[in-house]
Amino acid sequence: MSIRNLAIGMVFLLHTITGVVGNSSLLYHYLFLYFTGYRLKPTDFIVNNLIVANFSVLFFSGFPNSMSSFGWYTVYSDIGCKLFHYFRAVGRGVSIGTTCLLSLFQAITISPTNSRWANLKHKAPKYIVPTIFLYWILQMLINVVYPLFLSSKLSNRNITNKKHLGHCSSVRHEDTRDLVYAALIASPDVVCFLLMLWASGSMLFILYRHKHRVQSIHRTCISSLSSPESRAIKTILLLVSTFLFCNALSSIFHIFLAILKNPNWFIVNTSSLISLSFPTVSPFLILGRNSNVSRFSFTWERNAKFCHFRRNM
Repeated sequence: MSIRNLAIGMVFLLHTITGVVGNSSLLYHYLFLYFTGYRLKPTDFIVNNLIVANFSVLFFSGFPNSMSSFGWYTVYSDIGCKLFHYFRAVGRGVSIGTTCLLSLFQAITISPTNSRWANLKHKAPKYIVPTIFLYWILQMLINVVYPLFLSSKLSNRNITNKKHLGHCSSVRHEDTRDLVYAALIASPDVVCFLLMLWASGSMLFILYRHKHRVQSIHRTCISSLSSPESRAIKTILLLVSTFLFCNALSSIFHIFLAILKNPNWFIVNTSSLISLSFPTVSPFLILGRNSNVSRFSFTWERNAKFCHFRRNM
């Protein structure tokens, strides 16, 4: 086993263990709330679906890559190549779609009562489960190309026209066909990126406008209200920037894998490593965001009571 493979194996293993710990902590957080009588909100169900998608990426990408880097190449048999890549791709796609759905739902929830999205506030929760279910089916159908065309390099099958993807290989097609596959796989990601940018921009605009409106009405409460609103804006910016950075890079490398004739060791392993980034980081960001939202709501209510008290003095 070379030093290079040992190093990349350790990176994969550390990344995967960190992601499993983070998602398990987030799952424990919601289980604790559920068993203590807390009524879960619709956004909590979306986050639980995100946890399932994250686990799919971590278990079907992180651990197999770690094992193969340490010399256990047999994990990537024909069945292993098909199943690992398929469920990793499905989990990654659902993770991106679920994060997008979470942003859209939050944007609708905090929209003003006089906005055009006000009618969706009460209807949106009942569409969450069907939307998630349909998106799982969509990702399963789109990524069916993996079990159809992937095979193990250890296989005895004689396929002359193929390109190598690490320990697996796929049937090499014409350039036009590869471009079609790349566009098909990347199109849901692009749509989710655009929707999340719109939703996050809407939330920032609503919070910014509310902040200035409150400042003009309650001059005595400016300092106390600006701090939680600023924290909420920073949290949204952090989530959006992390999401876009990790998944935009991941999508770029997936396109490279689709269009390149024979991707080298660096592109194959970097693509797998970047795919683990958001499932690893997102639970920690959500845990921090939940904490910020709780403090924001508490401070908001406390300041509102304080302002009401001052006006009645």
